Amino acid sequence: MGNQEYVQRDLSVVWHPCTQMKDHEWLPMIPIRRGDGVWLEDFDGKRYLDAISSWWVNLFGHRNPHINAALQEQLDTLEHVILAGFTHQAVIELSEQLVRITPAGLSRCFYADNGSSAIEIALKMSFHYWLNQGRPEKTKFITLQNSYHGETLGALAVGNVKLYKTTYGPLLMDTIEVPSPDCYYREPGESCADYSERMFQYMETALEEQADQVCAVIVEPLVQCAGSMRMYDPVYLKLLRDACDRHQVHLIADEIAVGFGRTGTLFACEQANISPDFLCLSKGLTGGYLPLSAVLTHDSVYQAFYGDYAEQRAFLHSHSYTGNALACRAALATLQLFEHSDVLKQNRARAAAMSEATAHFAEHPNVADVRQTGMITAIELAKNRDTREPFPWQERRGLRVYQHGLRNGVLLRPLGNVVYFMPPYVITEQQIQTMTRVGWEGILCAVQD
Repeated sequence: MGNQEYVQRDLSVVWHPCTQMKDHEWLPMIPIRRGDGVWLEDFDGKRYLDAISSWWVNLFGHRNPHINAALQEQLDTLEHVILAGFTHQAVIELSEQLVRITPAGLSRCFYADNGSSAIEIALKMSFHYWLNQGRPEKTKFITLQNSYHGETLGALAVGNVKLYKTTYGPLLMDTIEVPSPDCYYREPGESCADYSERMFQYMETALEEQADQVCAVIVEPLVQCAGSMRMYDPVYLKLLRDACDRHQVHLIADEIAVGFGRTGTLFACEQANISPDFLCLSKGLTGGYLPLSAVLTHDSVYQAFYGDYAEQRAFLHSHSYTGNALACRAALATLQLFEHSDVLKQNRARAAAMSEATAHFAEHPNVADVRQTGMITAIELAKNRDTREPFPWQERRGLRVYQHGLRNGVLLRPLGNVVYFMPPYVITEQQIQTMTRVGWEGILCAVQD
């Protein structure tokens, strides 16, 4: 059975995420038969280089033999057990490892099965902490403009995606939004660090005026990924940590997309030498194999919920698949791959190769910005790079890049007018050359009228 047969079967029963299904009347869907390293192969035998790590989750390639073996071993012992009143080896070992490798002071792990759920947990835990501390007036959250934290209602509320806010606004809680330190908007000659520091004044003002009502500030450290891969300097996080401490407000770090080596350090917060009150992890946690998320927090938060049953202080949150044994074993195998070789050092070489391969992109008259943080490189297309006038969204220029990529064996999925590369860590220098060449050619096609 080839591609077309699977496409027809799919379209009769499946509703796909982040998709206008009518597009598939003319935009071919790609059914994938197998994966191997950075490659995906369809049922007609065509291969595609996975330049976006299958939505940022795959760290060490498809069908990684080490993770495969760990899952096979786990399958032969335990697939899942309720985590209320029970426990198992994989979740204990994973929790010990996460406490060991994450920023100092994070000592407790709470699990769910996707990134949005991790955000919901952190929001609820922060609010409930203050409630248990006799501070019921602290009910609000501060968030950055252009942020994205997921698509459940709490996560949408603390995000700043206009389309989502417009559509689902009546269902969402009110939040306090402050301008982002997004360095795309810095003045000519202004460093990213200076701009990020200058933009912190808005956060400082919001905290000074409203901290008594605020549970927490939530940010995506260093890179606002779904927000067009916009980037900022670690100095902002350092200032934010200090301000949250001064104003008695929690700091939630959403490292769902940027954790596990994406930014050049194991966790983005390390580049500011800070530890958040809540660290949200998912995506790369299992190497792209199984859904799992974790929220890490300090023991002081844990103790605020600890008490006799009659006090009714316990945290109220659960998922049926919390701490799933198979997912935890995949996560442990993923962390072992970091230990077996110097992945971060190797990634620095890969990141340098990505930088070199995309340097000439900045010379194109329709490229307004080329930016990079670790293993994330983004190219911002514009109608006029000098004025940074964007292409109208209705023209779907990024979709042209996507189509060109598929025709030429590379999976690219631009965010609007932003083309980005976020490949698995097993990509070779030759494959980087292929990926960026096809991206460049796609941009040339996309900007032609």
